[in-house]
Amino acid sequence: MTTYIPTIGLEVHAELKTRTKMFCNSANDSEEKRPNVNICPICMAHPGTLPVINKEAVRQVLKVGVAVNGTLADFTEFDRKNYFYPDIPKGYQISQYLYPLVSGGELGGVKITRVHLEEDTARSSHDQGDFSLIDYNRAGVPLMELVTEPVIHDAETAVRFGKELQLLLRYIGAGEANMEKGQMRVEVNISIAPEGEKTFGTKVEIKNINSFRAVAGAIAYERERQADLLDRGESVVQETRGWDETKQKTFSQRKKENANDYRYFPDPDLPKLYLKEVPEFSEEVLRKEIPELPQERRARYVALGLKEEDADMYVSDEVYGNFFDEVSKQLNDVKLSLLAANYISSDLAGLVKNTGKAFEVTPRHFTTLILMVAGNKISSRGAKDLLSILFETDSDPKTLAKERGLLQQSDEGVLKKIAEEVIAENEAAVAEYKAGKESSLQFLVGQGMKKSKGSANPQVLKEVIMKLL
Repeated sequence: MTTYIPTIGLEVHAELKTRTKMFCNSANDSEEKRPNVNICPICMAHPGTLPVINKEAVRQVLKVGVAVNGTLADFTEFDRKNYFYPDIPKGYQISQYLYPLVSGGELGGVKITRVHLEEDTARSSHDQGDFSLIDYNRAGVPLMELVTEPVIHDAETAVRFGKELQLLLRYIGAGEANMEKGQMRVEVNISIAPEGEKTFGTKVEIKNINSFRAVAGAIAYERERQADLLDRGESVVQETRGWDETKQKTFSQRKKENANDYRYFPDPDLPKLYLKEVPEFSEEVLRKEIPELPQERRARYVALGLKEEDADMYVSDEVYGNFFDEVSKQLNDVKLSLLAANYISSDLAGLVKNTGKAFEVTPRHFTTLILMVAGNKISSRGAKDLLSILFETDSDPKTLAKERGLLQQSDEGVLKKIAEEVIAENEAAVAEYKAGKESSLQFLVGQGMKKSKGSANPQVLKEVIMKLL
C-alpha cells in the first residue's frame, strides 16, 4: 500500500478587538444577540455611502506582524473581492490582495506567508426551513487573515499553531479569538502525495472550521479520503469542502475558485496607505507595545524548572500565570517557586475545578502558606487543608493555621506520647519492623499522623518511634 504524506497550509481568520467596525462607526460587539442591531447605511451598502478605514484595526494587524517577526509594508491598499452571496450586501468584500500589511514571519516553527486585513461577512442561518436568515451585526467587523506556508505535515502541528496564534492575539490585545463565538475560524488547505514525491498533490480547501478538535478531525478524514481515491486510481478534485461535526466527515460545497474568479481590483473609495508616514505604525513604536509573548513566557518557565504541563497551563491561562509570577517574585527563590507551582497547578486549580469558583487567594497569603510548608510549620496535608480554607476566606494563613489546629507539631516530648500509644496499639507491626520489614515503620508513622490529626511533623515522629523501638 502506498504511503502518502499530507501537505497542509492554514488560513486563519480572526476578528479584531476594536470599538467600531472596519469601515464605519457601527459597534463591533460580538456579544450582541439581537439580530441586525449594529448596522448602518455604510455596512449595509446603501447607495452614496463611503467607507472610512479603521486606524486601530490597521495598527492591530501590524502588531501581529511585529510579534511574528514579519516584514511590515511601506505601502498597502484595499481591494474589492467580488462575489455574490447575501452575507455581503455590497456584492464584494473589501480585502487586500497584492499589498498585504505583513509579509513573512514565523510562529511556533511554522512559516507565515502573509497577514492582511479585511471585513467580516454576515451570519447566515439555514435551519428555519426552506429559507435562510441573515444577521448583519458581524458584517464589516475588522477581520485579520493569516496565511501560512504549506509546511505543515500533520494535524498535531496544525492544531498547535492555531492555539499558539490564539494565545498571541490575546496577549497583545488584538482579539479574544474565541472559536465557539466565531471570533476565530480556520480553513485547512490539504493535499497528499506519495512519500518521496516532490510535487504537491491536488489541493482541497476545508472552510470555516470552528474548533481545534474539528481541525484535527477534518485533516484526518480528508487525508484518508484522498488516499482512498488515489489507491482506487481516481483523481482528487480541487474544490471547497465543509466539515460536518455530527458525521465527522467533510462534504463538497463548490468547485474551488481562483483569484481570477474574484476579479480583484483596488477599491476606488479608499485611499492608498503609505505606512511610513504614520509614526505610530513604525516597527520601533509597535515593538514597545508587545508584551512577553507566549513562547517567550513558556521558555522562561521551562528554564526555571517547571514541568512542561505546568508551563503550558500558566501560559494559556494568564490568571494562573500572573498569580505564579507574583508569588515567585515574592518568594525570590527557585526551589520555593517550584514548590509553589505544584500547589497552584494541582491543589489550587483543583479547588477551582471542583467548586466552579474563581479563586481570590492573594499572592501575599499564598506566599506565606508556601513559606510555612518549607519551614515545616505545617505538613503537606495541613497545607492542603489550609489552602481550602484560604480559598473560601482569604485571611492570614498563620492565624488560620493556629485557630484550626493545623500548625505542625515538632516537640519531641509531645510526639513521644503519641509514639508510645501507637507502639502499644500495634504490636504486630512493631514485631514485623523488628524482624526487618521497613514498610511497617511507615505504617506506624501513618498511625501517629492520624492520632495527631495531621499536625505531627512526620520526620520528627519517625525519629521518635525509631528511638523507642
